[in-house]
Amino acid sequence: MARTVRPTAYGTPEVLQIVETAVPQPAVDGVVVQVRAAGVNPIDWKIYSGAFHTVEDKHKAAAGVAEDMPRIGMECAGVVTAIGSEVTGVQVGDEVIVYPATGAYADYVTAPVTALIPKPAGLGWHEAGSLMLAGTTATHALHAAGVGPDDTVLIHGASGGVGLLAVQLAAALGATVIATAAERNHEVLRGLGAIPVSYGSGLLDRVRAAAPGGVTAAVDCAGSDEALDTSLELVADPQRIASITGSGRRADAGIKLLGYGPGQDAGTEFRQAARADLAASAGAGDLRVLIDNIYPLPEAARAHQDGISGHAPGKLVLVP
Repeated sequence: MARTVRPTAYGTPEVLQIVETAVPQPAVDGVVVQVRAAGVNPIDWKIYSGAFHTVEDKHKAAAGVAEDMPRIGMECAGVVTAIGSEVTGVQVGDEVIVYPATGAYADYVTAPVTALIPKPAGLGWHEAGSLMLAGTTATHALHAAGVGPDDTVLIHGASGGVGLLAVQLAAALGATVIATAAERNHEVLRGLGAIPVSYGSGLLDRVRAAAPGGVTAAVDCAGSDEALDTSLELVADPQRIASITGSGRRADAGIKLLGYGPGQDAGTEFRQAARADLAASAGAGDLRVLIDNIYPLPEAARAHQDGISGHAPGKLVLVP
């Protein structure tokens, strides 16, 4: 038997329960992976809480909402335990990252070969299992905003999973990075190459003081009205503002909207293409995946409660 975490109803994290199932079998063109670590992401609780925005039909499978009661967990890392009859280039025992995954909060996950990325030897299981969703989102957002070496980019919500990777990736591009976060997380951001500023009243003036030459691009990982208004005030071209979350106000702001909803750019092909470079950078130590906390699989509800509170920087990880 194998365990998986499933929501039994729509609601708060208390609806998550462990369900026992048979160990899955691979599709003819897929594999079975024994999960060593699964990343926890905001989308995981949004899809069963009722808070998730409208998803276009063509993106429902990718967003994990194709079923009446969704399977949660969109990324993991583990060891291949079975392969389908038509699979080539993968062997039992291979250590892999699985993204995109479906139902990764489990002992075992099935996946098509196209979802597999070899796990670098230098990358730990916890980091490997929680790199890809945030990493591909950060890469996509920076690309959408056109961030390059001559830019000063403002990253809102910089101490979250996406923000921490966006800070590092922008710095690696040669950009000057202004990063908003609570003051308790400023030292972490400085260590990653950013100039941190506190969000809240007076943010606009603080960013101007931190970037006297001006801000040329922005990435909004926070989704607040403050982040939107500050970005629009500082960035001359709204098409150089990329937002991964936020209210309906964004739709009329002329900015780049990233996601699975109507009028948003899912960036599926771009994100797929970015996975190998992200894994290589993280495996070489050039890109750090900061881990805030690790939970055993049966404590998925507690991981979600901690994630919703959003106090500490870094990723949350489930371990079967």
